[in-house]
Amino acid sequence: MAVSKLILTHEVTGLGEPGDVVEVKAGYARNYLIPRNLATPWTKGYESQIGAIRKARKAREIATLDEAKAIADALAAKPVVVTAKAGESGRLFGAVTTAEIAAAVKAAGAPAVDKRKIEIAQPIKATGEYTVSVRLHPEVSAKIAVSVVSA
Repeated sequence: MAVSKLILTHEVTGLGEPGDVVEVKAGYARNYLIPRNLATPWTKGYESQIGAIRKARKAREIATLDEAKAIADALAAKPVVVTAKAGESGRLFGAVTTAEIAAAVKAAGAPAVDKRKIEIAQPIKATGEYTVSVRLHPEVSAKIAVSVVSA
């Protein structure tokens, strides 16, 4: 069983954060992580870039647990409405993306959320009420009620 050593460039749920050095099966690296630019092969040269990746991550992430909880409370208090084109039966032409949800959160007056931190359990392909989670901090995850309406 071949194993590849990689440096993550983006957050991968269940694997790690940007800048982490991980070992995964060769097929997972070759067929999923590297083509999607989620990771780069580990080499001595890239080892020096890990510090820069971690420094950029520190600047973006929420500093404290209390701040993350305050943002989670603010997100839960704001109703989020996403408008999308739909047919007469309420079925959407496409699906609601994390980018659309992030834009709707910002439009609702809630604190801005990174689209990469939003997790949708099932693809949203019809109008209605949905719940999505946002990972704000390693210990804090906020639930957002999203209402999808026809445009």
